[in-house]
Amino acid sequence: MRVLLLGANGYLGRFVADRLLADPAVQLTALGRGDDADVRFDLSTGSPGALTRFLDAVHPGVVINCAGAIRGTASELTRHNTVATATLCESLRRSGCRSRLVQVGCAAEYGPSQHGSSIAEDAVARPGGPYGVSKLAATELVLGSGLDAIVLRVFSPTGPGTPAGSPLGRLADSLRRAMQHGDSELKLGGLGVQRDFVDVRDVARAVHAATLSAAQGVVNIGTGHAVRLREAAAALARISGFGGTLLELDGPSLPRQATGEGAPQAAPYPDGCGAWQQADVRTARDRLGWRARIGFEESLADIWMEAACRM
Repeated sequence: MRVLLLGANGYLGRFVADRLLADPAVQLTALGRGDDADVRFDLSTGSPGALTRFLDAVHPGVVINCAGAIRGTASELTRHNTVATATLCESLRRSGCRSRLVQVGCAAEYGPSQHGSSIAEDAVARPGGPYGVSKLAATELVLGSGLDAIVLRVFSPTGPGTPAGSPLGRLADSLRRAMQHGDSELKLGGLGVQRDFVDVRDVARAVHAATLSAAQGVVNIGTGHAVRLREAAAALARISGFGGTLLELDGPSLPRQATGEGAPQAAPYPDGCGAWQQADVRTARDRLGWRARIGFEESLADIWMEAACRM
């Protein structure tokens, strides 16, 4: 099976590439903006005609879109997430290769949800910020394209390679700095948020499963279990061997109370999803034969290992 992967150099794309390269039945071609891509092409500015000619030459059976942006202005997010997807869909429609499209979406498309609830794929999407809006628009373009397509709505990816600017990445970096400086306290804020954290390697497995499946439409990719950031902070402190006290700035004290300059403010998750988000993952189980395998503690241990290497 010949697979074309867009966004292979991104956080999710790197693990998807590794997963596909481990499959001897897959012939992988990476298309992207970086020098290490097999073929250089900027999906956000390139022409559909040029991409169509490339598709007709390579003739992939599956196209995976992991490309996009998670930060930037509204116009930048629209260009990299929505316009880029429109270009891809138009190119695939023009092409004669009849490729299957696996689009990597995001749970930010749903927006805020009721505390304690699990979000199913038929929930009304009300994104609470420009990132979620840009990703939802991309999803609608894919679903309305008439292509053989599936959209994987990934909840909060974590594990090795977690970006330092993400909430869990910032927690690990704060602990690293506190231990380097010999601080006895670490102050943290915004730890009441709860998210469904799914390991990036499990996400890569889901993408791989989607390439082999005939399933279409939207499929949630998560664990089905929300974790409070407060619990993640306590677990990271234990894993790291931090012997000081974690102090929460805007809520109840942790079992072992955190501080340092530049502590996160009350809302460390700028995803517009409010205080709670948890996936209903039955569709992934039933239609992809997929479920998360890697435990949260293992993901945190990998995050800390990478942070500790910077000490």
